[in-house]
Amino acid sequence: MSKYDYDALVVGGGAAGLTTSGIAANFGAKTMMVEKEKLGGDCTWTGCVPSKTLIKAAKVVHELRQASAYGITVDKLNVNMHEVIKHVHEIRNEVYEDADRPEIFEDMGIHVVHGEASFVDPHTMTIKPEDDSERQVTAKKIFICTGAKAFVPPVEGVDEIDYLTNESLFEIDKMPEKLIVIGGGPIGSEMSQSFARFGSDVTLIDMAPRIMLNDDEEHASILMEQMVNDGIDFKLEAGVRRVSKKGKVIGVTIEQNGSTETVECDALLFATGRRANIDSLNLDTAGVKHSGKGIDVNDKCRTNVKHIYAIGDVTGRYQFTHMSEHMAKVATTNALLKFPMKIDSKHVPWATYTDPEIAHVGATREELDKKGESYQIYKFPYSKIDRAITEGHKKGWIKIYAKKRNGKIFGADAVGAYAGEIISQYALAMRNGVTLRNMADTIYPYPTYALGARRAADQWYIKKQSATLVKWIKRIFGYRGSIPDYSNPDRIV
Repeated sequence: MSKYDYDALVVGGGAAGLTTSGIAANFGAKTMMVEKEKLGGDCTWTGCVPSKTLIKAAKVVHELRQASAYGITVDKLNVNMHEVIKHVHEIRNEVYEDADRPEIFEDMGIHVVHGEASFVDPHTMTIKPEDDSERQVTAKKIFICTGAKAFVPPVEGVDEIDYLTNESLFEIDKMPEKLIVIGGGPIGSEMSQSFARFGSDVTLIDMAPRIMLNDDEEHASILMEQMVNDGIDFKLEAGVRRVSKKGKVIGVTIEQNGSTETVECDALLFATGRRANIDSLNLDTAGVKHSGKGIDVNDKCRTNVKHIYAIGDVTGRYQFTHMSEHMAKVATTNALLKFPMKIDSKHVPWATYTDPEIAHVGATREELDKKGESYQIYKFPYSKIDRAITEGHKKGWIKIYAKKRNGKIFGADAVGAYAGEIISQYALAMRNGVTLRNMADTIYPYPTYALGARRAADQWYIKKQSATLVKWIKRIFGYRGSIPDYSNPDRIV
């Protein structure tokens, strides 16, 4: 008999915790999962699910406004924010009922407990439910999956006003007349565009010289151009000095280009990043190393304490739901099967669901240049993707960074409709050693957006050709046609 109550104790019931618990139970481990709020975590309640539902609603509004381009007349358009948020809540609850309810996991043999967990010693945790009762549980392996929460910078006056974060945004009942968004990353960009399309007067403020710093600069500028067309006012390279409130009006004082101004709104959204949820864990008692970014882990997701693992946002490494799931597989495989598996850091994809979408996988151009890697850029425009033309989504580009000799893919960027789906093609290819040549030789259905991924791969063949090669082909076979112009390095076929 084991001296521990459980083989696996999972702290946190978000994407990382749900996946970890499911895998552990599937391996035959006696498993407990502890969650202090609702199962599903940020993704279901305050992140992916509600934000993408809201984005879809805003897209519908935008497309209705553009309906005349298709010969369709919409006489009257009314956005009822109460009903929009009600729909967001309905979708949220549907996802919870279908995938996250405690009963689903209890049916797998997982003991689901509601409460807050903290370490007593490296193998023991105290669990405190809301009724202030508590119990102690021991476990052979412990997996910390407590996620992260919205970070609000300590701006002067921030404690004296009501503000929004992703944790409160989806509970509003009235559309802001004037909305200020602080932060030009994925959340700030997605929500700015959505509320602008709903009809809010939106101002986006960021300290950086551009939005979406982790994405291709050219692609980010294409997105920003669309956001300007949507009516968003940008205040870039602007530092927020203080916030204040007079009546119902919130004032945000910024410094930009050496001068200050105050921008007013009736709603203020902070989209300024996230911080790991570690404060209540009592990590020092267990001897677990951590920093302001989160819990330190190696590429096996193991902390410095060999039987304790940390997964997902709480590590500060990758704050993506898909990476939480990937890290859960890595951690449980190492901890419970003793089978060596590492985080696949070379093929991490991401997508931001603005319009147009912007996505990336693998190495960036800057990373390749820094390494001195020899590569070629293969580009293809959405304006040559027939499906994009038929649907009126001609703005966009696909860029691939690959080895000239054999088409090995190092990374890719995409901006345009369904860029997240496009980038998944390259994520699959890179992970499995599929080259641009392999992709170019694959039959894709027509007309699809995915065909754009293949046509971008076709450019590897195009760039392999040369006037000299064609001259030899003509001479050998006696062909009489003209030789294409290969002098333009940006030639796209």
